[in-house]
Amino acid sequence: MTEKVHGIMEKGTILIYSLPAFVLALPIIPVYIVLPAIYGSDLSLGLATTGLMLLIARFFDTFTDPIIGLLTDNFGYKKMRRKPWICCGAVIGAIGLFKILNPDPNITGFYLLVWSLVLYTGWTMIAVPYTAWGAELTRDYHQRTKITAWREGIALAGILFAGILNAGTAQLGWSLLEYAKILSWVALPVGVILIVPLLLCVPDYPLESKRIERKKIFTQLRILAQNILFFRLLTAWFFNGLANGIPAVLFFIYLEHGLGAESKQQPLFILTYFFSAVISIPIWSRVSIYCGKHRTWCYAMLIACSAFIFVPIIPVGGAFSFFLVCLATGAGLGADLSLPPAIQGDVVDYELLRTGHGKAGLQFSLWGMSTKLSLAVAVGIALPGVEFFGFNPVDVTAEGRKVLLVIYSQIPIVIKIVAIAIMWRFPLTIKKHQIISNKLKKLELLEARSK
Repeated sequence: MTEKVHGIMEKGTILIYSLPAFVLALPIIPVYIVLPAIYGSDLSLGLATTGLMLLIARFFDTFTDPIIGLLTDNFGYKKMRRKPWICCGAVIGAIGLFKILNPDPNITGFYLLVWSLVLYTGWTMIAVPYTAWGAELTRDYHQRTKITAWREGIALAGILFAGILNAGTAQLGWSLLEYAKILSWVALPVGVILIVPLLLCVPDYPLESKRIERKKIFTQLRILAQNILFFRLLTAWFFNGLANGIPAVLFFIYLEHGLGAESKQQPLFILTYFFSAVISIPIWSRVSIYCGKHRTWCYAMLIACSAFIFVPIIPVGGAFSFFLVCLATGAGLGADLSLPPAIQGDVVDYELLRTGHGKAGLQFSLWGMSTKLSLAVAVGIALPGVEFFGFNPVDVTAEGRKVLLVIYSQIPIVIKIVAIAIMWRFPLTIKKHQIISNKLKKLELLEARSK
């Protein structure tokens, strides 16, 4: 039993840990939404070539998570487990972000592929140990929720900032490429300002013993595969991610052809959605104190389902009604981002008690892999699905619009209900986690006395 965690963290330490999430979230809009338009259209690389290069890069990104997770669990520098990886990842990611958002005039598909791979590698080297580190900072059931709430709330603030910057530069008549360049120059110094205090002030925890370091990868995976709670939570997370991913893929298509929203209105729906997520996070955190994290998450998913039920009856031009839907589903997103990672931290404690080794890095890397896989599956379902069942954006018929509305709003409800059913009676409650925490404290005390 070699893993040590602090009991209650100081508020200042929690803030210093959480602030880097802001800069980690800044590139999400330009990289995942704006980049295809910049390279495929503005830089004349071609949509087919751009799509192929990004597909290869994202496929690579999906499967690097467990590799990085295993490495961060088992290898470090001077007994530090998470900090060395975050430090190296920050340098690699910064170079990749700058190069991909400040492309050379005569770029090629190879240029896009190489720097996408560099960016995704650095991003993963930060994100996986960063989230695992958050689970290790405390074993207190409620404070773990507070840590994830602060981290994900600040991350949403980063997404909001990038969205506001995008809307502002668009109003000034600047191109998407100019917006991307500005954001890269903002992200680099902000990253230094926020990540350096993280590395200097937040406690890291030592590597496991040499015996554990030398364990084979498949052995660690086989041991983790016996953790039923982990795979139950991971399955619910995947289905919920799929339910969120389908409307995300179809969002702009729905706004244009389903709702009939004007182009100037569309950024406002996005800002409403993420703003609602930000302000809802402390509310969900408070509710979870009384209801438990897993049951509170289920309530949030039910609210999102209830809002989506009404989407098919919103008339063309019904912007106000859809703003209400964005408020409700955005609130659900706040719970999605803050509560499941905190539950995952509790599962790490269970794994630590069960086997003597929490494997937080491996667990959170598979968590990240599930997130990326659910988004990829959502693309594969949503876009071919609406086309197969008769929706044509060039010639939108009444039947085609119905197809769009059903796939955009009703299919996600069914999938979310599956996630709710999986999590409704999740056995790791507040009381059971307290028992696990007490047993771990006793084991650590016995280990300390034996040394």
